[in-house]
Amino acid sequence: MKKTIGFIVDVLESDQELSKEDATLLAKAREITSLAYAPYSTFYVGAAALLSNGEIVTGTNQENASFPVGICAEQVTLSAISSLYPHGQAISTMAISYQGKGIKSDHPISPCGVCRQALVEHEVRTKQTIRIILSGLEGEVYIIPDAHSLLPLAFSPDELPSK
Repeated sequence: MKKTIGFIVDVLESDQELSKEDATLLAKAREITSLAYAPYSTFYVGAAALLSNGEIVTGTNQENASFPVGICAEQVTLSAISSLYPHGQAISTMAISYQGKGIKSDHPISPCGVCRQALVEHEVRTKQTIRIILSGLEGEVYIIPDAHSLLPLAFSPDELPSK
């Protein structure tokens, strides 16, 4: 037997097709890329999360000379939210953008596998899906309905022994 596991993504030609709220969130993600600390890869990523309480929390990737110590923008943002709201605060939408030395930032990129798992865990923790907006500094914009779509076979707490 074979199964197809996939998801549907909304593809917009540009940020001009976004709602005002989504355009503002994406603009924050794009703007924050310039504050990333990425001296080794020169690949700067920014994430902006709109929380269910209306607040926006941002984060950028943070590299380290000891490469495994670096942390992605999505994880920085999730960590900031967890620090600000230790009992959990749901994210309604997260926008992610990037720029890099010598590359075009004209198409969406997707979170790495570790970030996908972290986003799914946040959905599980807060019992709310996270809508995800992906875009470069220009060009097409992808809107993914939830983090689970990016990682359809995610490892979940249901796989762990119960307490």
